[in-house]
Amino acid sequence: MAVGIFDSGLGGLTVLDAAQKRLPDVDFLYFADSAHAPYGVRDSENIYELTRGAVNDLWNRGCDLVILACNTASAAALRRMQEEGVPEGKRVLGVFVPLIEALTERQWGDNSPPREVAVKHVALFATPATVSSRAFQRELAFRAIGVDVEAQSCGGVVDAIEDGDMILAEALVRSHVDALKRKMPEPQAAILGCTHYPLMAETFQQALGPDVQVFSQGDLVAESLADYLQRHPNMNGEARGGFLTTGKPRFVSDRATQFLRRQITFEAA
Repeated sequence: MAVGIFDSGLGGLTVLDAAQKRLPDVDFLYFADSAHAPYGVRDSENIYELTRGAVNDLWNRGCDLVILACNTASAAALRRMQEEGVPEGKRVLGVFVPLIEALTERQWGDNSPPREVAVKHVALFATPATVSSRAFQRELAFRAIGVDVEAQSCGGVVDAIEDGDMILAEALVRSHVDALKRKMPEPQAAILGCTHYPLMAETFQQALGPDVQVFSQGDLVAESLADYLQRHPNMNGEARGGFLTTGKPRFVSDRATQFLRRQITFEAA
């Protein structure tokens, strides 16, 4: 029995790693659409079609619950998939919810009117597609008022991480943080709005400074998943755990092993 975790590439491994540590008795089937990564430069219709195809694949393999461990997919595809309907007994969830719960200090099911929150100035670092969707700002506005969100499109970072060029990734992060700070000189909090970015969390923190609270999604999503499975214990499905990719399995396996610092072996999807 396994929970499905989907990402356009390897960024979702940050969510998987946190989920495995939080839920050691749960198996996971990870699906990386490496052949089409990165999603952040694609249009919303293309992202939706790719995401829907991958999630359907995971459902067909026996995963009753699939986590979109990809902010771009969550922004461009999740709501539409839910509105169009999912198969009976299946669920698909995104990564925005736990993040906004943490930022606003209120549960997702709390439908009371938006209210003031402690953090007023938030920097959002995300892919071009996530930034253009304004999905994060839209969901946040339902729950909080008076929050100024300045979004910075971080072109090139995902490509550099996927290629294993961490020196380039670090340089790009610092450049994007500098660009953000020209628009918002003193952010109180920063959202790493792509699951690749926690791999560069230390660089983000150094560039932003010690007074900025950096929100990363792995642990937040893992804790939210633990709560969900406690409330829905039959959602583990019948799939077997493992790693699937639409890319070249050996290349993706090498990169994943490098990222998680443990042996990861992908199979062709």
